[in-house]
Amino acid sequence: MGPGPRAQLRTRPGRRVDRASSRPQPVIHHLATTPAYSPRRTLGDFRLIISTAAAQRRALTILVLTLLLGAARFSVETFVPKAHAAGAFAVGKCGAYGQAYDYSAEGAARAAALKQCKGDCTTVTMKRACAALSIDMKNPCGAHGYAVAPRISSSLNAATKKCYEFGGKECVIRAWACDAKG
Repeated sequence: MGPGPRAQLRTRPGRRVDRASSRPQPVIHHLATTPAYSPRRTLGDFRLIISTAAAQRRALTILVLTLLLGAARFSVETFVPKAHAAGAFAVGKCGAYGQAYDYSAEGAARAAALKQCKGDCTTVTMKRACAALSIDMKNPCGAHGYAVAPRISSSLNAATKKCYEFGGKECVIRAWACDAKG
């Protein structure tokens, strides 16, 4: 019997030295063929690569869309004139009213609101705000109230409250309008 595996010493890759003879012996490599199904060659290994590439494409697409959106917003804010933000509310007797909103100037908004209102009317202007008119249902030519506030809910509440303060019994909102971001 020859020397066992412990007696063999490795020197260089591919060569073995037998201690008994001290001569290098060639190493025989056994090549095993991979089976048809190998866990290393399944689609699962490449799915990570595909999903990483897809994620990179999605991230790049989102980045490009974000930059385009930012550029569009910048150009709109810089080069497009600001939105019209002048409005007026005309209040008359017996529930008469007129409203105008999103005009470029207060004078034009007042004129448009007065044109809609029948009779002797008073105008109030609103700039990025809301206006409301409340009248008494029992007597439409009696008590009324109007208000201008930054939010619609505030203007509706204030107009109704004013109507009751001036003697209204069943005050209801007759009209309301908001200008631009009101």
